[in-house]
Amino acid sequence: MELTNHYILDTNIVIYLLGGRLASPLPEGSYSVSIITEIELLSFHQLSDNEEQQILEMLQSINKILLTDDVSRKTIQLRRQNNKLKLPDAVIAATTIINNAILLTNDQAFSSITGLKTQCVKLLNSETEKNK
Repeated sequence: MELTNHYILDTNIVIYLLGGRLASPLPEGSYSVSIITEIELLSFHQLSDNEEQQILEMLQSINKILLTDDVSRKTIQLRRQNNKLKLPDAVIAATTIINNAILLTNDQAFSSITGLKTQCVKLLNSETEKNK
């Protein structure tokens, strides 16, 4: 029996995915987002109605992980270890660690977090590649 990886999508990866900026498909596995990612995506002040609809449709098709006591405790621990870590990033990292998942992100802020498994995605280099 083959085990599949469980991935948490960071906010930047969802934006790249919806914007058609990924150079290749996401790796095989199951996917989730933290409730924080949903909040970040939908609270952008210049979000158009079309973009909001795209985000809502995507979020309906993916597992959303809510805040739990375990995630809260891990978030507190991470912030105490690294006070430069932004609270939303700490929640996303804690969600990933508690759920024994891999965080798909291109944000270097996550690289120094002990116990967090991350994986970057390759982006298209230009608009011309996107239109090939």
